[in-house]
Amino acid sequence: MRHSGTPAVRLSGARLSFGERTLWEGLDLEVGAGEFIAVLGPNGSGKTSMLRMLLGQVALSAGTAEVAGAPARLGNPAIGYVPQQKTIEGGAALRGIDLVGLGVDGHRWGLGFRGRKERKRKVAEAISAVGAEKFAYAPLDALSGGEQQRLRVAQALAGDPRVLLCDEPLLSLDLANQRLVSELIDRRRRSHDTAVLFVTHEINPILPLVDRVLYLVDGRFRIGTPDEVMTSETLSELYGTEVDVLRVRGRLVVVGTGDAMDALGESGAAHCHGDNRQGHGDNRQGRGDNRRGRGDDAKEVRA
Repeated sequence: MRHSGTPAVRLSGARLSFGERTLWEGLDLEVGAGEFIAVLGPNGSGKTSMLRMLLGQVALSAGTAEVAGAPARLGNPAIGYVPQQKTIEGGAALRGIDLVGLGVDGHRWGLGFRGRKERKRKVAEAISAVGAEKFAYAPLDALSGGEQQRLRVAQALAGDPRVLLCDEPLLSLDLANQRLVSELIDRRRRSHDTAVLFVTHEINPILPLVDRVLYLVDGRFRIGTPDEVMTSETLSELYGTEVDVLRVRGRLVVVGTGDAMDALGESGAAHCHGDNRQGHGDNRQGRGDNRRGRGDDAKEVRA
């Protein structure tokens, strides 16, 4: 994987404030081509606002932000954007192929035969990349959440982006579709050197894929590999309360007092009941590994 040359994303001394509230400041970050960065933290920590800033929808309060070597701005064709999975209202006339086509139209390929031919090719390639050929012509409201989200990934890829911004793309998906969507995005970054910034509350589905983690909490942040950031010491420091991080069968489990779980909130952790009995087993092991007699809660991390 190539991380040399101009960074796909570069933040220098970045600060983002709304009124008197500062979400984060003094943030320096370089994301290389093909690098997969997970952006984690509780609700209100500025994760989605960071994506909006890179999309040019909000301006930094201080510092600079560059995407593909140019200042962050609206309509940057170097960016692909994958939103949260949302329910499509019944009666929507839009088909899957129409949704994907919007990812090409946004970059104004122009009219005429050549433009239409190029558009058709790019839409077909994007649909093929996510394996959505069988349902691409179906109405969106007739598709499952996982199928809809695969098409949203295709829409983001249709413009051949250098940077893929993903805003909680696993939200409301079952475990199988979480894995599928994560693997689609990982395959793209490996095959095309596309940089990925992936905002999520679900760290475990992407844990094997992530190069680095940017963890935001109440104006503080840490950047590093998952092994460097997802530790008891680091999270305890960020949250200002005792937090234990365990690795159980390849998954992360957070263990702490009731106060710690309150600090993490729903966006910090979720009861570890997973896709099978392993979740319950992890929960018991978390309690067993932490014998302090203080009524600890074990939760699977959803950072």
